[in-house]
Amino acid sequence: MAAVTAMLEGLRDLVPLTAGGAAGRFAVQEWTPGGKSCGGVETSWRKDGIRGWIQKFRSGAVRVSFAVWIRDVDESGYFDDLDAVYEQGEQALATFLPEIENSLLVGHLVEAGLTATDEDEFIAARKWTLDGRVLTAGVVQQDTDLPVMVVVALEEPAPAWT
Repeated sequence: MAAVTAMLEGLRDLVPLTAGGAAGRFAVQEWTPGGKSCGGVETSWRKDGIRGWIQKFRSGAVRVSFAVWIRDVDESGYFDDLDAVYEQGEQALATFLPEIENSLLVGHLVEAGLTATDEDEFIAARKWTLDGRVLTAGVVQQDTDLPVMVVVALEEPAPAWT
């Protein structure tokens, strides 16, 4: 998971956070492209068993996210013991959080409260602001037949309209 904190540290200096700039940081840090591009920019990356993605939204916001732990559904197509899987995800999150909190980012992180939307999206999560950006680490499951994942996302909000 050191690859994720190294990427987050590298992205902190990228102002503004752009899809092309983030792709360049992935390449420099020797992540393997996943073969998915948007607007001529590689958006899917892999390194050390970790998946990374770049998303650019119509609003102009850019998000770089990582799946640091994934638990796929059981053979039944669902989870036989969903509570146990959520607990495993929460343990994986608790193991990963010190890597963020003890990284070079520590002097720039400001704890932020979870919003109602965050609480609906995440099973468990922590959130910070990082130099005007939002950094979130949490356990998610998008739908009952999809994997449970620990994700880390750095998002630069859309530029304010003046």
